[in-house]
Amino acid sequence: MRRVLLLLLLLVFVTWQGCAQCIFRVDVDGVIHPVTVDVLERASAEARRQGCTVLLLRVNTPGGFADAARRSVEILISSGPPVVAYVAPSGGRAASAGFWLLQAADVAAMAPGTNTGAATPVLLSGQPDEVMKRKMENDAAASIRSLADRRGRNSVEAEKTVRASTSFTDREALDKKLIDLVAADEAELLRSLNGREVRRFDGRRESIRTEGARLIVYERNLKQKVQEALSDPNLALAVLMLGLMGLYIEFTSPGVVLPGVLGGILTLLGLTSLSVMPVSWAGAGLILLALALFALEAKVASHGVLGAGGAVAMVLGSILLIDSPMPELRIRLSTALALSLPFAVITLFLVTIVVQARRRRAETGAEGMAGLCGVALSAIDPEGQVMVRGEIWQARAGLTIPKGTPVRVISIQGLELTVGPETAPVVEDHPS
Repeated sequence: MRRVLLLLLLLVFVTWQGCAQCIFRVDVDGVIHPVTVDVLERASAEARRQGCTVLLLRVNTPGGFADAARRSVEILISSGPPVVAYVAPSGGRAASAGFWLLQAADVAAMAPGTNTGAATPVLLSGQPDEVMKRKMENDAAASIRSLADRRGRNSVEAEKTVRASTSFTDREALDKKLIDLVAADEAELLRSLNGREVRRFDGRRESIRTEGARLIVYERNLKQKVQEALSDPNLALAVLMLGLMGLYIEFTSPGVVLPGVLGGILTLLGLTSLSVMPVSWAGAGLILLALALFALEAKVASHGVLGAGGAVAMVLGSILLIDSPMPELRIRLSTALALSLPFAVITLFLVTIVVQARRRRAETGAEGMAGLCGVALSAIDPEGQVMVRGEIWQARAGLTIPKGTPVRVISIQGLELTVGPETAPVVEDHPS
């Protein structure tokens, strides 16, 4: 009987654990890009699978790519559990594309000291003409009005964030009904949400239950962590520079293998990361010019002028490589200097070593014999034997050379040397 009772208690406990409410939290930090879409998609699917009552977005972003923002909005609208977007911590923001996430959520909340708005669409590269600018603005305004209307918020003020790039503090956003509540921290937010009824995007009414719910935090997988790290153009440029350096070492010293393998991997990673960013051809051209100047410095006696010009071109090219109005998507001057100057010094050093090695006279092999001095072991008329470098060689001469006379190797044909008097000129022989 006791065993049956214990089994029943265990069954009740397991059932209660399986049915316990949960809140699934995912952090949206930094620039909104394609990786953000993947994170939100996986988090939404996992929250639905675990039967969580809330999908909580902790938002702190300056904005990001328009396509990524629109795809993220679609994910939030179609989410299984209600979505709560919370701008935090204090001092954080949900600007530009972040404002769209805030309006797409079933509940929009902000921490004290945060701000939101400035949702005017801008191109990450270049400037649109007036017609294109008007079309982008009208499309964005209609979209943000639709989101605000469906969520029961102030569509007029929401549209101003697009038309006039207006921004709001947490209190201003609450007063103008752009958000639903202000909460000092996550605990207060969850208390305020408990029992709150929300209208889903499809019109359904649903009540949020947070009391006693366990919090599950979404952990990004390794692939997402690497992609997010490489979405920083500063790190992407560093990876690309290291990759190019590895390839250069492999090309100048074939057979080392490891620098070539790592260089190829890093170069592809860097190029892949930069390919989704607004790359400026002027910046790319300056970096290519810098590489050409470094190569010329090793061959032309410019007294450092070409090398200095290459360093300046690389710094300017690095700064101009990403053409974006968002500071978070631009390469910092400190990064450009920290990468370009060491790269310039190392490249010049390696190029100089390679050129000097190619110009240096051969010390071994057939090429190394020409010009060496020896002594005739026998009279050479026209053939005989000579001692060169402690080795006995069959030799031929164009004139009679007495035994014991110092000789100089003029050239080599197979295993036979052509010699002459010690003052004879050397004939460089480069066998193919």
